[in-house]
Amino acid sequence: MSDPVNDVESACGDDRAALGGDRLRHIRAGEAAGPDGPAAVISGGTVGSRKLWMGLVVNPPSSATDNHHHGDSEAGVYVVSGHPLYFYHDGTGEVRIEAGPGDFLHVPPFVPHREENPDPNEPVVVVIARTTQEPIKISVPELYRLEDTPAR
Repeated sequence: MSDPVNDVESACGDDRAALGGDRLRHIRAGEAAGPDGPAAVISGGTVGSRKLWMGLVVNPPSSATDNHHHGDSEAGVYVVSGHPLYFYHDGTGEVRIEAGPGDFLHVPPFVPHREENPDPNEPVVVVIARTTQEPIKISVPELYRLEDTPAR
């Protein structure tokens, strides 16, 4: 039986030979894993994307990030596996979001937050899409409501 995805790739040549351009790109499962932080799967450097960055992140068991924000980068998160916790400040106090497989999260620009994986045995795997090509991570000493910050 014919495989339409591979037939298109075959007809167009190697789908990674030229970045950008006019064809779909296919990144196979297993090609996206990165040992050190987010693995850029769809980016300017991998497929010639101009405005979109997507990557796979694996957070090890019993891990947490520092408090941080991503500057003017907006992000979407899809939880593949595990049960991550996300924290931010709503102006009254710290808010805890418990996520699980199949959940989506939206992280607005400049909003301080923290991610945690409290499970001692299971890693958390998420797919992240963001609106900048470069990784922006600005550490902050504590979580605070965005409106309470000085002008950017």
